[in-house]
Amino acid sequence: MTKPSIVFAHGLWADGSCFGKLIPTLQAEGHDVMASQHGLDSLATDVAAVKACLARVPGPVVLVGHSYGGTLITHAGTDARVAGLVYIAALAPDADETSQSLLGKFPTSAVFGHIEAPEGRIWLKQSGVKHFAGDLPEAEQQLVYATQGAPVADLLNQKVDGTAWKSKPSWYVLATRDQTVHPDLQHFVAKRMNAATTEVASSHVPMLSKPDVVLDVIRQAASAVSAS
Repeated sequence: MTKPSIVFAHGLWADGSCFGKLIPTLQAEGHDVMASQHGLDSLATDVAAVKACLARVPGPVVLVGHSYGGTLITHAGTDARVAGLVYIAALAPDADETSQSLLGKFPTSAVFGHIEAPEGRIWLKQSGVKHFAGDLPEAEQQLVYATQGAPVADLLNQKVDGTAWKSKPSWYVLATRDQTVHPDLQHFVAKRMNAATTEVASSHVPMLSKPDVVLDVIRQAASAVSAS
């Protein structure tokens, strides 16, 4: 049986390379894999970028989103080609919420106290990396800093239609030491979507610090999709 494809959606202060510890293994295991690259200029164009990747791989697709990428898969995941959703320390807004209003339910200032906004884009300061990815070796933390994508200032306040987790099976990797998306918020959204939840003692970037755990969850989702 052909294995489902995997499409990744990255978050803020990142690009598709943040899934570099997952992609080669999944490809070797027989999956078609793509990582969407987002301009972080608008929610609508970022969702469109994810959907464009869906068109480049055979269905069914397991859609995987990290952080703000969870908002993207929540909207893009309504596409008929998507059979399952995997959230990694991610947002998952309901129809009446934005990413920002969801973050506001369980605020954390650890990372958001280390940002700056020259020319209308939000950059992570060097001092914020330890709060964002503090369980990575120093060299990897510096790579995260150097490859960050800076969103427009109002990106998290934007809305588009679609709430895929209401109709698609979901899995959630919950980062218990996260200083960017509060672990309590992760508990809230994972419970609300009735996701199969795996907790991991990691920073906001478990796909980099605990890749084997994240791979196992993606495998679970892929197996469930194949069996359905």
